[in-house]
Amino acid sequence: MPLVKNAETAIPTTMRAVVVHGPEDYRLETLPVPVPGPGELLLRVDAVGVCASDLKCYHGAAKFWGDEHRPAWAQKGVTPGHEFAGTVVAAGDQATLDKREAALGDRLACEQIVPCWECRYCLRGAYWMCGPHDMFGFKGFDGAMAEYVLVPERALTHQVDTGIAPQHAAFAEPLSCSMHAVERGGIQLDDVVVVAGAGPIGLGAIAGARQKNPYLVVALDMSDAKLELASKVGADLTINITTEDAVARVKELTGGYGADVYIEATGHPSAVSQGLDMLRKLSTFVEYSVFKDDVTVDWSIISDDKELDVLGAHLGPHCWRPAIKLIESGTLPLEEVCTHQFPLERFQDALDLVGDSAGGSVKVSIVPGLS
Repeated sequence: MPLVKNAETAIPTTMRAVVVHGPEDYRLETLPVPVPGPGELLLRVDAVGVCASDLKCYHGAAKFWGDEHRPAWAQKGVTPGHEFAGTVVAAGDQATLDKREAALGDRLACEQIVPCWECRYCLRGAYWMCGPHDMFGFKGFDGAMAEYVLVPERALTHQVDTGIAPQHAAFAEPLSCSMHAVERGGIQLDDVVVVAGAGPIGLGAIAGARQKNPYLVVALDMSDAKLELASKVGADLTINITTEDAVARVKELTGGYGADVYIEATGHPSAVSQGLDMLRKLSTFVEYSVFKDDVTVDWSIISDDKELDVLGAHLGPHCWRPAIKLIESGTLPLEEVCTHQFPLERFQDALDLVGDSAGGSVKVSIVPGLS
């Protein structure tokens, strides 16, 4: 079947794209624009978020580059960028558009994983834990730090309103991840829920927890500015852990028992032990962060002392529709969450800002259309 594209919108033959050459060696290069085959779509990238995992990969964290214990998730020669939304400009055939209920000119957000649909996990419905685990921008498929990105037939896509800002559309990826962490927590109406970290994932978890309407949502961070933003997205109470004993305060709020659900979204080892101390007996700890270093804790707290449910959360399965709906509703202060946007040629500035704790950023994005 013939390639489907809008004859009035010319697609160039070359594009600018960031290419991974190794740790701390990412380069902006000129590459051919991919031509979609049957089952594939071509998106013009509207925006791509820069994730903390992107930064850790850039700096060569072992989890991403691999050592004798861990697989290498970042492939040399791949274009990074897994938090993205883009406009459909071409399709390999009309059947592809029909299957996705999409049309040329629509905006789509793509789930970050590209499932194989054949492994044990995919066949049992747990596609987000796919065995091969190909992911845009890390392994198997080029990501969206480029002017165009190819969407393979196996990928999952979701419609996003073209009327919202590109960087807000791309925020669907981290928000869906946050909502998955919230779902893993099994939050009940009478719960005291604590979210550690008011960065992009933590803010999304606060917003998601608020949708569950528990008794109390508490946000922890070291920045008063981020805690103020946490209040705007749904926190009932904020605690700056540099000026207040968060464990003592939460226990005071709960008659000495502790929190019902703790969601860790900082990526700092100290937040793990903090959560274990803060939780009541028979409660739930949800871990979402990507850690640079190994974390050591007293496991007897988990077992003999409190009999905790300790749960991991990975990606954002089955949470994309509610995440996009919340973004499109306009109720989140996304202008304050998506703080910095850079053109593609300033990708290095975007990476550096994510790594600058004093830089005042929350969510940093690359918008190729910026000049």
